[in-house]
Amino acid sequence: MMVIPAIDLKDGRCVRLRQGDMAQETTYSDDPAAMARQWEVLGAERLHVVDLNGAVNGKPHNMAQVRAIAAAVSIPIHVGGGIRSLEVMEEYFSYGVGRVVLGTAALENRAFLDDACASFPEKIFVGVDVKQGKVALHGWTNLSESTAGHVLASLTDYPLAGVIFTEISRDGMLEGPNVSALREAMQASPVPLIASGGVTRVEDIRAIKRLGQKIIGVIVGKALYEGALDLTAALAEARA
Repeated sequence: MMVIPAIDLKDGRCVRLRQGDMAQETTYSDDPAAMARQWEVLGAERLHVVDLNGAVNGKPHNMAQVRAIAAAVSIPIHVGGGIRSLEVMEEYFSYGVGRVVLGTAALENRAFLDDACASFPEKIFVGVDVKQGKVALHGWTNLSESTAGHVLASLTDYPLAGVIFTEISRDGMLEGPNVSALREAMQASPVPLIASGGVTRVEDIRAIKRLGQKIIGVIVGKALYEGALDLTAALAEARA
């Protein structure tokens, strides 16, 4: 299982939010590319990059920073946030981005997901972000009526790289993951999962790993930036 550091971009800076609230941010770096290099040096095998402005506004805002990150590291990165067209996906791939993450666009417009998967098979993650059992859209600002299980089951037959499953209520809270929600998501998903939200301790990684091999990675953000979790120890646990 992989441990994947998160780099969340807002207005060109590397930040972390509490439960996705754009008004509750902590800035960790004005140089996201340098932060990416730091995680690579410490042993990260992959990075998860999110354009927070793009997720809320529906169009990329931090593409220059993404391009700089892709140029700064040799490990794969995946990028999400505001991707609504094949042209944007093509531009990201031209930077050297390995995978893109589609959230709102994929879930609200299945014709777009069809076209994206036909154009870029196995290069797309679908982001399923959940709060109170319902899937959130538009940078977590709107709560839909769809359940995680319903959305995950509907992804059968798509040639996806996997699903990134985020428990919003745990994100940025340093309170541990929602293991029961992850278990249910794993059972419902037809594709591999990457877990996100609340991973704080080595024990959290161990608990997620016990769920089974369908969970191929965990994304970790605030716990790394605040020093609550040591990346070297986390990687050792994930590889054990």
